[in-house]
Amino acid sequence: MSKLKIAIQKSGRLSENSLNLLKECGIKFPNGGGKLITEATNFPIEILFLRDDDIPQYVEQKVADIGIIGENVLVETAKQIETVEKLGFSSCRLSLAVPKEIQYTDLSYFNGKKVATSYPVILENYFQQNNIQAIIEFISGSVEIAPGIGLADGICDIVSSGSTLRSNGLKEVENVMYSQAVLVASEDLDFEKNQILQKLLFRIRSVQKAKENKYILLNAPNDKLDEIIKILPGMNSPTILPLAKEGWSSLHSVIGEDQFWDVIQELKNAGAEGILVVPIEKMIV
Repeated sequence: MSKLKIAIQKSGRLSENSLNLLKECGIKFPNGGGKLITEATNFPIEILFLRDDDIPQYVEQKVADIGIIGENVLVETAKQIETVEKLGFSSCRLSLAVPKEIQYTDLSYFNGKKVATSYPVILENYFQQNNIQAIIEFISGSVEIAPGIGLADGICDIVSSGSTLRSNGLKEVENVMYSQAVLVASEDLDFEKNQILQKLLFRIRSVQKAKENKYILLNAPNDKLDEIIKILPGMNSPTILPLAKEGWSSLHSVIGEDQFWDVIQELKNAGAEGILVVPIEKMIV
């Protein structure tokens, strides 16, 4: 039987999040112990541990069938591979930054300036779209030190919290792109491997859907049920069970994470009591 080969970053936050996703999908595998490849014990998949920047090339050349990378890497490398799913973790932004003492007004500041970055393709396209004539200095790492040593007037780099910028005397001034982890695949996977990929996607989407929703249980007087049901419709409609206390019922439903606090307040105002909210491990819709 064929096995699907998935490439993930060998270390770092993206690697940890990718491995956690596979585990949440019920896929079991050895921890690796420094190995560059490991095999799942209960799912037809092999895991290749690679440098993040190398993954698009390996997937394009079909050394790996699929891979998990940041959107920023996908756009920068511009390989002939397909994005099959946005994964919602390892979010960050690619931003322009300048020394904090600069009186920055707008993007025109960068006209004629040197900008250091590890993402020259993305930055060049961004400057072209905004009619900025700047000099791009490619640096493979430690981009944030470039202004301090006189190599550049500003930088374009990945930002999460902004603490690295601040510690190097820089401030974020423009966002170039937002990025998150994505699942990519080689073009024209054979039938058997595509079937395995579809099974994996089914599991991933079930895990993602569960994280976006909460399971809610509450008690309410029967004369308030119609009003509460309008607030809490659930996926189709809430489940209603009679309580031992006469004139009262228990409602079970699902609410979206983004709606959670607003809905809870509305339910309390409508007469709901004993509200219990439970995380959902998997959700099949």
